Amino acid sequence: MRAHATLRVAPTTALAQQVSELSASILKSSEAHVARALVNVGFFFLGAYFQRLFTGESFMSQVTPDQSPEAKPTEGNLTEAKQVETKAQRVERLKRSKNAWDHFDEIQQFARAGFDSIPPEWLGTYFRSWGVYTQGDGVGVIGGKNGEGKAMPFFMVRIRIPNGLMRSDQVRTIANLAEKYGRGVADITVRQNIQLHWVAIESLPEVLQSLWNVGLTTTGACGDVARNITGCPLAGLDGEEIIDASPLALQIDRELGGNSEFYNLPRKFKISITGCRHWCSYPEINDIGLTATTRRRAGKSEVGFTLRVGGGLSTNPHLAVALDAFIKPEQVIPVVRGVAEIFRASEVLRQSREKARLKFLFLEHGWTADTFLAELQQRIGCSLDPGEREDIPADIHRDHVGVHTQKQPSLVYVGASVLRGRITPQQLNLAADLADRYADGHVRNTVMQNLLIVNVRKESASLVADTLTAAGLPVQASAFARGTISCTGSEFCKLALTETKSFARWLTEELEDRVPALEEQLKLHITGCPNSCGQHWIADIGIEGKKIKQNGKMVDAYYFCVGGSVGQFAAIARPVGYRCTADTVPDAIGRLLEGFNTRREGSENLRQFFSRHSNEELRALLAGTFICAVDRDVSLGPVPHGVEG
Repeated sequence: MRAHATLRVAPTTALAQQVSELSASILKSSEAHVARALVNVGFFFLGAYFQRLFTGESFMSQVTPDQSPEAKPTEGNLTEAKQVETKAQRVERLKRSKNAWDHFDEIQQFARAGFDSIPPEWLGTYFRSWGVYTQGDGVGVIGGKNGEGKAMPFFMVRIRIPNGLMRSDQVRTIANLAEKYGRGVADITVRQNIQLHWVAIESLPEVLQSLWNVGLTTTGACGDVARNITGCPLAGLDGEEIIDASPLALQIDRELGGNSEFYNLPRKFKISITGCRHWCSYPEINDIGLTATTRRRAGKSEVGFTLRVGGGLSTNPHLAVALDAFIKPEQVIPVVRGVAEIFRASEVLRQSREKARLKFLFLEHGWTADTFLAELQQRIGCSLDPGEREDIPADIHRDHVGVHTQKQPSLVYVGASVLRGRITPQQLNLAADLADRYADGHVRNTVMQNLLIVNVRKESASLVADTLTAAGLPVQASAFARGTISCTGSEFCKLALTETKSFARWLTEELEDRVPALEEQLKLHITGCPNSCGQHWIADIGIEGKKIKQNGKMVDAYYFCVGGSVGQFAAIARPVGYRCTADTVPDAIGRLLEGFNTRREGSENLRQFFSRHSNEELRALLAGTFICAVDRDVSLGPVPHGVEG
């Protein structure tokens, strides 16, 4: 086990020192991943050297499928080979047999030999821990088998951006890679990652090396590992924050991200830590959610964190459970490690890929907040102080769009709406240029798929905002543009039933025309299949992709879930029994919002209106008349491992 330093939270200092320290912390976090990757490559070459020295074997022998863990059975594993493995057993065997992070050399060899040289275990399992997925053929799950569509000889590459913090040179590198290798496509995700598409295996090593050169990595952005650490994009800038938690987010990233101790977890492991009062990183839906709070001791105010565990969406949504514990800043890393170790040690969660997330300890195995806390305290070797009452934020979405003051005098941040998260290399380069010219070279992204330029001089704010808006990144946007989230959809995803990115743009434009005066905050989330990558379970209006037959042809359709929320009134959206074709979704939402405008009581908001009405009443508003409920039609089969969410 590696030693970890005790965190010391420094008092607020001058902006220049803050920026310098934060930049160093970002670089240090990224360098930890890069160093691990380079060490892994170094060990390969050293081992290959001694192998060649003592056996006379070729230094760079060609990797073939027969050399993989799925090679023809030997005498030692013949019995195992005769048995029919479950999906979970197969994945667990592959993970035990090889840590893919130690084998960058194989990726290099695949690049030289071409896509057809890649064995199935790399395409289906090992690439994922590198943040790399095979790309779908553009029609989603249709035409595939076993619940997964056909793959093309291209990859999606997910870049890990801890806390959404980037420097301008990193933004330019991502833009250049998207332009050179990704056909001009980049997506900001709901976990503050950035995804590239259309990356060929021949280009993958160069893409990874280019990212490492600027302190970025893809390691652990996918797979059964600790995923990107999310946090408030205004950390250190928000005058109302309880604590700047970004140093802790980066420390967690260094501790777990790309760490071989946590390479083989039962499933994905998502962590959020925030010091803001608005919980904008959605701690309720993470495996670990840490939210800042305060307490009084000996007449002094102390800052710490409340700990929630076991949150997650997908096909079995579950809001995280709060433990009765006050986590001091210096306890955060041991506590996070302890929770990760509990997850890693759980054999019961390794029996089914569909029930392997931490939340299933609560959903199916009888764990409670008390039993989890007891196990955690035993793991870390000390008792945690009892929890403190916290001020849970109101049910609003904080998208950070617009021009807003920072706690640093004479500085503002400019937040641009990135509709559906899709952004071009030209827009990324522009953001980097503006950050260098009118600020201090820092850019941040958000879980609502938006982009911020921070530390902008107040006198330059209007120019920066106008320039972004002219480039298609509006700083003042409609409620629909600001609140619409979409998953990748069938354009690139092998699981999706519907196309979501172009649909999201069209839907937004239609709703802006139909309901131009909407002043309510609205979270409209679009997900192309039941797996909730678009987080439709926590949206005011969440629509889930389906296929239905119309005039003898299968067409895109959506099923409506209404009333999801986080914060004070955290709730999973209610499936209301209404489904319609994609081209009639604007009509349905228009009717629902018209019903809200005419039937609302006093100043009640959408959340209150939805909670006051039954499923039958909401379904009637969507349909324009009372109709019978239709089934939600959940996933036809098990979710292919590692692709969803």
